[in-house]
Amino acid sequence: MPRPKRCRRICCFPDYWEFSPATDEDGNRIPGDIAETVVMTLEEYEAVRLIDHEKLTQQQCAEQMEVARTTVTAIYDSARGKLADTLVNGKTLRISGGDYRLSGSRPDLPADFSEKGSNTMRLAAAYEDGMIFQHFGHTEQFKIYDIEDGAVRRETVVPVRGAGHGALAGFLKEAEVDALICGGIGGGARTALAEAGIALYPGVSGPADEAARALAAGTLDYNPETVCSHHDHGHGGGCGR
Repeated sequence: MPRPKRCRRICCFPDYWEFSPATDEDGNRIPGDIAETVVMTLEEYEAVRLIDHEKLTQQQCAEQMEVARTTVTAIYDSARGKLADTLVNGKTLRISGGDYRLSGSRPDLPADFSEKGSNTMRLAAAYEDGMIFQHFGHTEQFKIYDIEDGAVRRETVVPVRGAGHGALAGFLKEAEVDALICGGIGGGARTALAEAGIALYPGVSGPADEAARALAAGTLDYNPETVCSHHDHGHGGGCGR
């Protein structure tokens, strides 16, 4: 009987999820959805990040990801093959899925938030001075609400560790958040939240507490098409050497 496969530990989600060739072999512009797509898993991305960017050895990478060194070698070889395929053959590279578990720094939540009940919806709001913060990628704190039976039962404000939408999405997943209310949000952040399984309610402004109560009551006014035009990215770091 084969041994059960262990999930590979990754520190954080990436900030950038897709890379496409700008031109074909003749120098002509390529529409973004034309090129063939290669999918790199999150654990393959993590191996490349740790070994090539953080300059860890394969043994150190294996310890970081909590798997055998031979497993890291196989993951890394697969990732490098996909990178070569996209670079040489002009394909789109998309980071998605895999067999991993996210394990960065868990947010410090009050004791009464530690056990999330099966009937609890945990909501986060990008937060500043009582209001919904309007640029998700630059938020410095979230207000967390536990909603049960259509009402807010617990609430607390937590500071953010790290910056950039990959780190923020990971932070929310570690906090077991089910849904996010925010103002503007970019495409990369949407991808990160979708990977984390977090429902998104963008395009909201005004007092955060009112928005949370409206969502609990099923009356929240939000705009699913809201985007953010800013392209600044912080980097969470803190999970490498």
